[in-house]
Amino acid sequence: MNHLISTVAQLEALYGVPHERAVRKEIAFLNEDYRAFIQAAPFLVIASAGAGGTDCSPKGDAAGFVAILDERTLAIPDRPGNNRVDNLRNIVEDGRVSLLFIIPGIGETLRVNGSAVISVEPSLLERFEVREKLPRAVIVVTVEAAYFHCSKAIVRSSLWDVGQQISRDRLPSPGAMHKRLAGGDFDAESYDKELPTRTQAGLY
Repeated sequence: MNHLISTVAQLEALYGVPHERAVRKEIAFLNEDYRAFIQAAPFLVIASAGAGGTDCSPKGDAAGFVAILDERTLAIPDRPGNNRVDNLRNIVEDGRVSLLFIIPGIGETLRVNGSAVISVEPSLLERFEVREKLPRAVIVVTVEAAYFHCSKAIVRSSLWDVGQQISRDRLPSPGAMHKRLAGGDFDAESYDKELPTRTQAGLY
């Protein structure tokens, strides 16, 4: 532990200053290009922080599921989940969030930093109705910084390379993981068998 970077000065000495292009791409609103990314994204990850710690949660739906209310405001429906509400709890306590928008097949990602609130305003909930079901709440994000991230991480990971995909049976199944966490007292086989049907039924 004798080689830790513990000051900003050390960090800047190690990495130098960012290129002008890296600074220029950060703006405080959603321009036409950044809006196009959001409208094409079926998946995002939202990070937050609160008294209980940090959280990072996935959100996904049909492309364009995040509504652009204006150039500085986004609305994200909160669909059914496990009811842990870690992210929502953090938003109530702190409000700061970071979003990472990911589009299948595209190397670049879009990052958005800002502050969020949780709304249950009826007309806003109705905007996200799917299969005659409303989200329980909507996360409304005020954009403070938006910038696109280059494709290097996606390229290095070969994320979109079909040849790099692995068979699901190479990893523990959800049922197997629950069984281990429960100390063996869990019907993993039935859980895994019923999971696809249960997942589809609980999407909305």
